[in-house]
Amino acid sequence: MEQQPAYLEIGISTFLETAPHPATGERTSHAERLRQAVEEIVLADQVGLDVYGIGEHHRPDYASSAPAVILAAAAARTKRIRLSSAVTVLSSDDPVRVYQAFSTLDGLSEGRAEIMAGRGSFIESFPLFGYSLDDYDELYEEKLELLLDICKSEKVNWRGSRHRPAIDNLGVYPRAVQNPLPVWIATGGNPESAVRAGSLGLPVVFAIIGGMPERFAPLVALYKKAAAEAGHDPAKLQIATHSHGFIGDTNEQAAELIFPSVQARMNLLGRERGWPPYTRATFDSMRSLHGALYVGDSEFVAEKIVLLRRHLGVTRFFLHVDISTIPHREILRTIERLGTEVAPLVRKELARIEANR
Repeated sequence: MEQQPAYLEIGISTFLETAPHPATGERTSHAERLRQAVEEIVLADQVGLDVYGIGEHHRPDYASSAPAVILAAAAARTKRIRLSSAVTVLSSDDPVRVYQAFSTLDGLSEGRAEIMAGRGSFIESFPLFGYSLDDYDELYEEKLELLLDICKSEKVNWRGSRHRPAIDNLGVYPRAVQNPLPVWIATGGNPESAVRAGSLGLPVVFAIIGGMPERFAPLVALYKKAAAEAGHDPAKLQIATHSHGFIGDTNEQAAELIFPSVQARMNLLGRERGWPPYTRATFDSMRSLHGALYVGDSEFVAEKIVLLRRHLGVTRFFLHVDISTIPHREILRTIERLGTEVAPLVRKELARIEANR
């Protein structure tokens, strides 16, 4: 059996939601949500969480169009937590500027920055920055290649295709403290993305927001197979997942508190994407032991994370906590519980499993 790393990183991901309350219509301002994010990162660092990631979005219901800036605001107030995008929509950005933003963050944080590069499941950034969705895949492949070249070398010589002029022996500064600056590949379950990440020997993040997490096992196998075929050691690969959740006093209290907001959010996205209505039955199925929602008390959420580790061999777990329509103190309490209650329970159980092998 393939050896798994003894330590499982646990952290938070967010899009900095500012959606209106489903009952009152009131909403958190963008400015307030940004300040809340810094407060969350500081707390996550204090309670021992390993990573905090912010996803890039360009919509009125999210405040996270510039993750590196927000993370930099927290860098000086934190000591050890890693600071990541979750994701950077690389297809509609410039790899030079992406590297510069995150290498700057890396310097400010003394080597704690990461880039999570994705193609983007939301498409608002493409027309905003003058790109065509017809070039969706080609843009990503070309820009990922350039970003990785910049990470590897101070001076860059690069020839793309038709989307960006060549770079002839030019330096990109500042250079990151970490060499190279970590780049993760983010995917919602696309087999080609899993193969790409494996072939490049890069860590991968799977967004699991529906169904059963164990159904991603074939993608993990595909990722490791591609890595091995490209000459990379599968045992050294890092695999993360990102799933929505919330931690309450009890399973039922947590569910009752967040269901109205989750339903409103999923139905809004569902109308945009042609999904069926999101019902309480769907929600309850997703928060069951084998579902993709990590909603419940600390013991139950810990049990689900251990199960995830068993099925997918993950080395990092992101709890996506992003519900602007419940009191922010509840979000902070979830972050506190994840660090002080869930993480110790998970690691104790993983240590017990390892000792009994």
